[in-house]
Amino acid sequence: MIPVVTIMGSASSWHRAVRWFGATLVASAATVSLVGLGANSTTAGMVFLVLVVWFAAQAGIALSLSIAVLCAVSFDYFFLVPIHTLRITGAQQWVAMISFLASSVVVGRLAERARIQARQAEQRREDVERLYELSQQMMLQEDAAGLVRDLPRMIDRIFALQGVVLYVRDQDQFYSSTTDLPMSIQASLRAMTHAQNPTLAIPGGFTVMTLMLGLRPVGALGMRPALLSREVATAVSAQVAIALTRATAIEASARMEAAREGERLRAALIDSLTHELRTPLTAIRAAATTLLQGDGLDDAGRLDMAAIVDEESSRLDALIGEAVEMAEIDANVVQVHLAPQHARALLEQAVEESRKVLAGRRVVIAVEEPENPDKPAWFDPHLLGRVLRHLLENAARFTPPGGRILLASRREEKRLEFRVEDDGPGIDAADVPFIFEKFYRGKKGAGKWKGTGMGLAITRAILAVHGGGIEVMNGAGQGARFRFWIPLVEKEPTGASANLEEPGDPGLR
Repeated sequence: MIPVVTIMGSASSWHRAVRWFGATLVASAATVSLVGLGANSTTAGMVFLVLVVWFAAQAGIALSLSIAVLCAVSFDYFFLVPIHTLRITGAQQWVAMISFLASSVVVGRLAERARIQARQAEQRREDVERLYELSQQMMLQEDAAGLVRDLPRMIDRIFALQGVVLYVRDQDQFYSSTTDLPMSIQASLRAMTHAQNPTLAIPGGFTVMTLMLGLRPVGALGMRPALLSREVATAVSAQVAIALTRATAIEASARMEAAREGERLRAALIDSLTHELRTPLTAIRAAATTLLQGDGLDDAGRLDMAAIVDEESSRLDALIGEAVEMAEIDANVVQVHLAPQHARALLEQAVEESRKVLAGRRVVIAVEEPENPDKPAWFDPHLLGRVLRHLLENAARFTPPGGRILLASRREEKRLEFRVEDDGPGIDAADVPFIFEKFYRGKKGAGKWKGTGMGLAITRAILAVHGGGIEVMNGAGQGARFRFWIPLVEKEPTGASANLEEPGDPGLR
């Protein structure tokens, strides 16, 4: 930084010297011209006075006074009797010289004051424009948390500063436009906020102002260098305090909205589960009562009642399993345990475990083998098995007997992709945006097939935990096409061995 300051100082001195030399040259040229034209003392005095006023307006009082002295000497030597001497004789010459000097000083001061006022007015105009730009940038920022994070860089850029630090008291968090923020500055900002001092100079050249909202301090703002006027710094601090309060209010509102939404979802879950659980329980109880009474039942009737009990018990078990899965996901207790696995083995295992729901359907497995087919990928087979079972159950529900269900897999550059396609009626276009929401059941499935509407929501949540995603579309001919993916890991990740499950561990089933 020292060489830069030296260069700037040398350039400023050179510019000042050139300006003084030019002013002297102009005054000398004016004197020569007046002498050559044979001007009288009145004319010469007016011309010299105009020069003094002009230099005062353009260059300041110091240069105008030096030019006034030069013009006074020239005025005395060339235009006051006796000419070509610096002696002043007679009252009239003394009055003329004193009048000229007084007029030069007064007019020069007035011109200097006007120049300063014009410069201040221009500075105020620039400050207002910058404050307006800051307020506009703050209003256009929709993310309240992002606004608080970006405020230091925003202020630094708009006001051309060299560093801005923001301390938020409620979060006890620091945000800075610079990469390094010494602990001494952090301690000073924190003490500044709690002590409620209006301004304070802290290490590093920062000038700090407490951010007040009414009588309550909400933080502190540090800026360097101290280029802003006190009025502008106060206005910036007020805008930042309002932005912090707005961000806090939005965050509190979002928490309240999330709590209300969570309460609504819990109520919907209870209502849905109550309805879905009562249906199989009612059927089981009716069948059991009929079996206990046994009046008029032959062997075939008893077998039918037993089949009802078995079917509805299985349905009840599936409902409870979905509820447990959703509870695990909502509680954030689902963990990913990576293990080396081949995609074909995963698909075959999912088909085997879903054999009962796939009865009467033709399942086709298509796997694009990598260049090295013996090289496995690392993923959680239990989590992906749950995903595939939900999708297979959904496909079997909509695929007519004899229809085809396709399971496919391929490796792309950075992810492992799977597809599940069926020969069903497809998905209504109006249902596509909501099909992965909790408890949502499409128009084609509502009232026709039993279920809670949680399966696809569970699928998306499991894939999100695994770092993947899922999308759905209708096939070219008919049926639905689900495509999901996870990050492709082809070698043992760091620390993966600690996450591997012991043999026989049931995982997260």
